[in-house]
Amino acid sequence: MIKIWSMKKNEDAAAKKKPKVSAAQIRVQKDLTELDLPSTMTTNFPDPADLLNFTLNIKPDEGMYKGGSFNFSFTINNNYPHDPPKVKCLQTIYHPNVDLEGNVCLNILREDWKPVLNLNSVMVGLQYLFLEPNADDPLNKEAALEMTKNRDQFLQNVKSSMRGGSLKGQQYDNVLR
Repeated sequence: MIKIWSMKKNEDAAAKKKPKVSAAQIRVQKDLTELDLPSTMTTNFPDPADLLNFTLNIKPDEGMYKGGSFNFSFTINNNYPHDPPKVKCLQTIYHPNVDLEGNVCLNILREDWKPVLNLNSVMVGLQYLFLEPNADDPLNKEAALEMTKNRDQFLQNVKSSMRGGSLKGQQYDNVLR
């Protein structure tokens, strides 16, 4: 009888040592196993034990941002999937839907977020912003205005900024690989 009691105590102690896995972690793990990323996108987990914080690299192979390498941080809170992930661009880039602080304007990260969406949806949405920037819903209003009023100048500004150039006193990061 004493032996059974001590075995139960050992089981209880072992259970207490195991970290609790949140619903968000379970969902993120599911989302990550179902990822179907093209060769132009890669994820990086600085701490493999922390699935709620990682980076995504996008290297567009077509469009006006072709040749660039863009990094985004993903921070997922414990209320995921009810709350969308927080996504920030880690470089200063000239883009209508990314402001100079790295905030990203993507509808599914705001008002159109639904718990049925997953990380793959967000990642594909980010990649699409490089193929088809959306001047109708901008965070960088100057870039959006340039894109709609003078597309040739906008393209020239994109190329210059991707090389680490300066536009109107703003220095951009060199994102060419």
